[in-house]
Amino acid sequence: MATRPIRVMIVEDSLVVRTLLTHIIAGDPRLEVVAAVASAEEALAQLAAIRPDVISMDIRLPGMDGLEATRQIMADQPTPIVVISASFDRTQLNPTMDALRAGALAAVEKPVGIADPEYRTIAAEIRTQLVIMSQVAVVRRRMRTPLAGTPTAGRPRIAPRMLLCAASTGGPQALAKLFNSLPADLSLPVLLVQHMGGAFMDGFASWLDSVVPQRVELARATVLPQPGTIYVAPGDRHLTLMPSGKLGLSEASPVAGQRPAATVLFTSAAAALDGAALAVVLTGMGEDGAAGVRQLVDAGGAAIAEHESTAVVNGMPAAAVRQGALALPLDLIGPHVKRILAREVVQ
Repeated sequence: MATRPIRVMIVEDSLVVRTLLTHIIAGDPRLEVVAAVASAEEALAQLAAIRPDVISMDIRLPGMDGLEATRQIMADQPTPIVVISASFDRTQLNPTMDALRAGALAAVEKPVGIADPEYRTIAAEIRTQLVIMSQVAVVRRRMRTPLAGTPTAGRPRIAPRMLLCAASTGGPQALAKLFNSLPADLSLPVLLVQHMGGAFMDGFASWLDSVVPQRVELARATVLPQPGTIYVAPGDRHLTLMPSGKLGLSEASPVAGQRPAATVLFTSAAAALDGAALAVVLTGMGEDGAAGVRQLVDAGGAAIAEHESTAVVNGMPAAAVRQGALALPLDLIGPHVKRILAREVVQ
């Protein structure tokens, strides 16, 4: 029996771009455009009747913008949303990141036109993200039983000197919540891998810097990481920690389809620090980071993974738990990290 196509709603005020997106989506037999509207108001009015599987959302719209539309959709009728953004337009970077924080699942670069040299690549990425994100269950499940008290698992055998973080789908909002629960004068550096299109990484780092108390910057090779600073892996390069303690960037092949890959970061840090690191794996598809968690735990470090009750997508956290990470709801990860750094749970 044939599977029905994935139903896509396009929200885009430019007729040219709306037509182009319709053409791109029509080129994939897995996808079907069921509505193409020019405003957020039209999208909200039609949403209940059309019930799309996924929404392609512009940010700059007449009247209500795409950020507010995302907030309302996620509050009233949660539906997977892929933001289609002019990634190099500085007026859209912060709203795009805020939309991800509000519940949108991914951001993809807006196509310019068929004659653009990157058209085929961008078109393929749009189709892929719409297909993948349509499968994400955006309604979060409530926990069956509360997790209370101080967890006894996940205790590092070695006091950590570095905090390593990884996230993918749903990551921006989870990372903002995590880092806002930690002190501005964090006593150790943070190295972060967020899976996101390379064109967005500068903007992501700037946005994160504006919403968390710690300093955030894009990682640069040979920099010696400083306490209280979050170093974000740049687009399409692996972030590593070298034996000297300095940051490294690598164009080595993707690992499990990812570059940057959390597994590369975790593995390098486990070796460079002899296990003296704490890894946190947040929401995301796939299993990136799991193999690195195993190596870090075996070396005497520890890892925490977001519990399925709060993760937008439980792929990466579940894989990390299978390799020895402690599962905690997002609200409890920050307090547990603080206890570890205060040596309240370090044996």
